Amino acid sequence: MIAFILQRLLQSVAVLFAVGLIAFSMFRFAGDPVNQIVGVDTPYAERVAIRKDLGLDDAVAVQFLRYAGNVVRGEFGTSYQFRQPVSALLAERMPATLELALCATLFALTVGILMGVYCALRRETWLAKIFLAISLVGISLPTFLIGILLIFLFSVTLGWLPSFGRGDTVRLGWWTTGFLTGSGLRALILPSVTLGLFQMTLIMRLVRAEMLEVLRTDYIRFARARGLTTRSIHLGHALKNTLVPVITIAGLQLGSVIAFSIITETVFQWPGMGLLFVQAVQNVDIPIMAAYLLLVAAIFVVINLVVDVLYTIVDPRLRLSTGRAA
Repeated sequence: MIAFILQRLLQSVAVLFAVGLIAFSMFRFAGDPVNQIVGVDTPYAERVAIRKDLGLDDAVAVQFLRYAGNVVRGEFGTSYQFRQPVSALLAERMPATLELALCATLFALTVGILMGVYCALRRETWLAKIFLAISLVGISLPTFLIGILLIFLFSVTLGWLPSFGRGDTVRLGWWTTGFLTGSGLRALILPSVTLGLFQMTLIMRLVRAEMLEVLRTDYIRFARARGLTTRSIHLGHALKNTLVPVITIAGLQLGSVIAFSIITETVFQWPGMGLLFVQAVQNVDIPIMAAYLLLVAAIFVVINLVVDVLYTIVDPRLRLSTGRAA
């Protein structure tokens, strides 16, 4: 098990190194950083001085090593647009994005698994057919359109929920949370449903398909022959074996929720890292763009590592195979 984790850690370091190289390349091929810092009328001598201060005249290898060293220390440079350290900007916006991603993922997992199990066990009922129809809508409609429709229905027409913003927040140290205020919780509902609807429908259909497959296996027939209760067979045997592929999808989708929350945050003007990234693209703010790329890559690497470890916990066969390989 330890050898398996060490192997995955080495692969993760290689992936982060490759992503860091791509992020560093943005500074050289996405435009001259000096042109983004100074104005049009800036004298040539001042431009030369700025290039020297930034170390842009050094060799490429020296610049990359310096950039990698700064990234390891959590320093991503200074934003061209906000004139603030990028690490401070990301730390300020990160709580909003993580809370939104957490709520969307919990919504997708809870509702998706329950609907998937129901559709597998009661697949001929009218409610199961309604759930399948909802899943088709969730997969077919784009995220921005779902957000606009939810805003029109629940904010404009009914007036139940806010259409934008994060509501009131409470500061706990450096973390700001909306979980402790009524307006913050109400503001989370629409963007969380919008962001998690696609993942929810994907998990629901996967759980339904996997559970139907598991229910046809021999060990389920043997469990019935032993006289086990229906609840024990469905929840203790069938659902547990169904969760192996669900863990993969849920883990990857969590990374996708954080990485691609850009559209949802833009529609609802949610003050998170996704909205910050959109503003950085509009203003060619390369330090923010590169830092966001590295952060998303690190999130995906950590999630994949956790998913691999959960595999061995859920499925004993994988634990035995990794032990033999080690």
